[in-house]
Amino acid sequence: MFGSAEVAERLEARAGAFDTDAGTAGEILPALAGTGVFEAGLARELGGAGGELADAIEAIAWVSQRSLAAGFVLWGHRTFIEYLVQSPNERLRARHLPSLLAGTLAGATGLSNAMKFLSGLEELRIAATPEPGGFRIDGTLPWVTNLRPDGFIVGAAVTVADGRVLVVAIPSDTQGVQRSADLDLMAMRASNTAAIDLARVRLGVDDVLSEDARSWLPRVRPAFLAMQCGMSIGLARRALDEARAGCGAGRNVLRAPIEAVAAALQHATGELRAGLRQGSYVAQAAPLFALRIRLAEIAHEAAGYELQAAGGRAYLAAPGAGFQRRWREAAFLPVITPSLVQLKAALAAHGAAHGAERAA
Repeated sequence: MFGSAEVAERLEARAGAFDTDAGTAGEILPALAGTGVFEAGLARELGGAGGELADAIEAIAWVSQRSLAAGFVLWGHRTFIEYLVQSPNERLRARHLPSLLAGTLAGATGLSNAMKFLSGLEELRIAATPEPGGFRIDGTLPWVTNLRPDGFIVGAAVTVADGRVLVVAIPSDTQGVQRSADLDLMAMRASNTAAIDLARVRLGVDDVLSEDARSWLPRVRPAFLAMQCGMSIGLARRALDEARAGCGAGRNVLRAPIEAVAAALQHATGELRAGLRQGSYVAQAAPLFALRIRLAEIAHEAAGYELQAAGGRAYLAAPGAGFQRRWREAAFLPVITPSLVQLKAALAAHGAAHGAERAA
């Protein structure tokens, strides 16, 4: 399907460096290119392996089991590919998809701000001014992943003075695009996560992913959030495997709760796949929000059981290095945009609105 024992071993061997050393960021995308993870769930006529979106989620989970930093990069890259796939702009897709699949161009999803805008959580940070043949954009994207210094393309939502909201693709070599230094993260340091400043950036109509963000974003949001879930699924699977391996003499009491968490993970993953196949998350995002929250919580529970199964060994620098990385990775999952707090706020607002409707 994708990956190989050799690729898995390489990711395992470099996972610690990817977590702590920003200087290794240039290794991740080339290491994933040619493994099948970019092509999973992508139509064959577009250069993919066929299948469905659930296959892309499995690819992200497979990588995240070995390194969440690499899984995070893959999520950003594969999500931008999904934007191209779901865009009506065929020329834009033809121009960039081959280099994205080859891993020579990094895809970045700058639509976290837009997804929060869609849920009423935040205003858009980028303004567009129409000009002959296109428009000029100005603004900032404060936190974007997979911004490879040697070439990236990022999606962003922009608001026009007439009330329209567009979604555009911004190549890094466009004049006025300024990438910051990598953010000083606690972990996940090889993910090429940085900010972007956009000053008088001129784009043409061929750079537009969608001319109507308000109708297009709800259609791509299920892929955006569901592929995020792949990171939680992969980390939870690995932590549970490690927890099971540590349940030797004196720790058998942990087996039942570990298997209960494993069952909850399997159930939530199955529910995610079913909702995607039914297409229900486009019109009803709340169940997907709840699954994103639940899967991140399951990953944290799994890491907790890995700690209990390892005991004091987890606090020793060398024997506990893998656990310590996964503990930091589990701490990262709740803050990926939209954060769990933001998703819970959106669910609370959704519940209040439905309650008011029923009362009326």
